[in-house]
Amino acid sequence: MNTLWTSQLSVGAKNITSSAIRDLLKVTEQPEIISFAGGLPSPDCFPREEIMAAAERVLVEKPLAALQYGPTEGYAPLRDFIASLMRGRGLAVPSEQVLTLNGSQQGLDTVGKLLIDPGALVLVEQPTYMGALQAFRPYQPRFAPLPMDEDGLVVEALENLLQQGEKPRFLYLVSCFQNPTGITPSPERKRALLRVAAQYGLPIVEDDPYGELFYEGTRPPILAAMDIEMHGELRHVLYLSTFSKLLAPGLRVGWAALPQELVAKFTHAKQGLDLHTGSLAQAVAYEACRDGLLDRHVPMIRATYHTRRDAMLAAIDTYMPKAVVSTRPKGGMFLWLTLPSHIDTSALLQRALEQNVAFVPGAAFHANGGGTHTMRLNFSHSAPERITEGVKRLAGSIAEVL
Repeated sequence: MNTLWTSQLSVGAKNITSSAIRDLLKVTEQPEIISFAGGLPSPDCFPREEIMAAAERVLVEKPLAALQYGPTEGYAPLRDFIASLMRGRGLAVPSEQVLTLNGSQQGLDTVGKLLIDPGALVLVEQPTYMGALQAFRPYQPRFAPLPMDEDGLVVEALENLLQQGEKPRFLYLVSCFQNPTGITPSPERKRALLRVAAQYGLPIVEDDPYGELFYEGTRPPILAAMDIEMHGELRHVLYLSTFSKLLAPGLRVGWAALPQELVAKFTHAKQGLDLHTGSLAQAVAYEACRDGLLDRHVPMIRATYHTRRDAMLAAIDTYMPKAVVSTRPKGGMFLWLTLPSHIDTSALLQRALEQNVAFVPGAAFHANGGGTHTMRLNFSHSAPERITEGVKRLAGSIAEVL
């Protein structure tokens, strides 16, 4: 085998691996598979006609702006719109502190590029979003996973770690309806987290792709808004979000709201990655949203996913062995199953695939190993009747190995 190029790989590049989810998608594209594996929005919820009409208006009325290179910071009308959107989330920052991204995933890679040296300490939840681990690992950090309970990250464990003296580069967390567990920290827990961050000078990277997908009560508060409330400015929190769950992931338009001191460096780092987020995608996203589409459309997404979440929880209650414990998320797209410790869910996946049902083994969400008896299930993509059947099949596979 020719090794001309692979022999030249950097140490960081050798840490780049494929995502377990992306690998599973190759299998789950088969129509007979009931897939709980991908973090896929439902195609039923894509506002296709509105996006089609927006694209036509953009190409007829603003073709030069949409087809030409653009500023690294992003399409100015869209940045203004995002700033307005975030004010509704309690996050009042000027559009100058908003940068558009090729999906919020690009924001994670840029954070790694800017903040992680080889061997630097990075704090994550246990479990955490595997895409963040995948983005950070090429920069060769040391991960310190922090435990979670039903109210989210355990702040006492964070404070105990910080008291040991080593200064982490940042804490990464998904703040609302976490991927993979579906857990949302209580407002009291978030305030306690910010107080500890302020005391120890800890930066926080807040990832918020799912916060608008709430099915009970109101939208959970975000750390970035609390940061401004406490300090009068965005000081401790770098905030990431996306249109992928609200419009369509194929647009690949996300954004970052940055502390003022980081705007220039973040912009320069993004220049090296892509010059700018695609002008056409940004213009279409803005044109689609400018007349209130999100206000009209997001409630339909919530209603659809609410029904699907309820179908999955009902099927778990009906079919799952009592030894299986599930989170009961109030929003988002995922829930988390914990099985008896002797069950390896990676091995169980092969058994489940024989029954034409798929999930993601939980080990992929653990930074330093572990979680082999856990799994993530997605409920947003499949119709309720397929969810019920898929959970029934999965429960049968689990019962065989208990």
